[in-house]
Amino acid sequence: MIFAVSTYDFYSKLSTGELNLMQIPQIAKDIGFDAIEVAGIEPKDGKTALEIAKAFRLECERVGTKVVSYSVSGEFLKNDVDTEAERLYKEVDIAHALGAVYMRHDVTWATSFDGHKSFAKNLHRLADGCRKVTVYAEKLGIVTTIENHGQYCQDSERVEMLIDEVNHPNYGAQVDLGNFLCVDENPTTALGRLRPYIRTVHVKDFIFHQGDTEPSKEYSWFPTRGGNFLRGTVAGKGVVPLVQCFRMLKKYGYDGVVTLEYEGQEDCVQAVAEGLRFIKSNMGARHP
Repeated sequence: MIFAVSTYDFYSKLSTGELNLMQIPQIAKDIGFDAIEVAGIEPKDGKTALEIAKAFRLECERVGTKVVSYSVSGEFLKNDVDTEAERLYKEVDIAHALGAVYMRHDVTWATSFDGHKSFAKNLHRLADGCRKVTVYAEKLGIVTTIENHGQYCQDSERVEMLIDEVNHPNYGAQVDLGNFLCVDENPTTALGRLRPYIRTVHVKDFIFHQGDTEPSKEYSWFPTRGGNFLRGTVAGKGVVPLVQCFRMLKKYGYDGVVTLEYEGQEDCVQAVAEGLRFIKSNMGARHP
């Protein structure tokens, strides 16, 4: 099993300049992670995203770690499918420059399109775009995935429908164990449904607040589709049944990439270190 950390986990320090992207490989290595997921790369300081990706890969090699996956946005409903696919081909090139084996791209953040509100109405369009990208990625040795991410395509049933519609051996699921709560779905039920499609796994935890009252304004909450509220926290400190999910994964024989994704308000470096200890302790792996 490969234990990875997402660059997204360090957003609070990256956004303030307290950390820069090139420091993350060493931090991840020192904490005890095997690998890194890169959550998008933007041009900066006169350098293109591709140039930054190549430099990041060299830094990973210097400290003795690697990039296993690359995650980016995607929008096949609001944007022309062919145009968006062409844009995502360039992201695949960046994933290849990073040395990533997997690339996750979203399909949409929309809630409706041209008056057609149902997911089924838009399924073929979404699948067409995803299939174009995965065919391109396969030539570079990169598997593309859909994450249960963004409420339009977050339910396990919709993820399953999309993968079946794409119908390509190079396309599968990046299953985020916490994200199912964003659409008020039981994570263990969802994991059981998506078992045949799993390519990589995200570990995320949330604190939950029932939607019949407003949550405290002291913290940054966001609403679920069903009107409840969530906020991120350290893995093992929230309501996501992570230990049960880990047991299910072990029973399935899953031995791939497990990426910690953290989006809470605690110190991010300490939070990911604590999260990794929790994951390894409950997956039967050795940890520092």
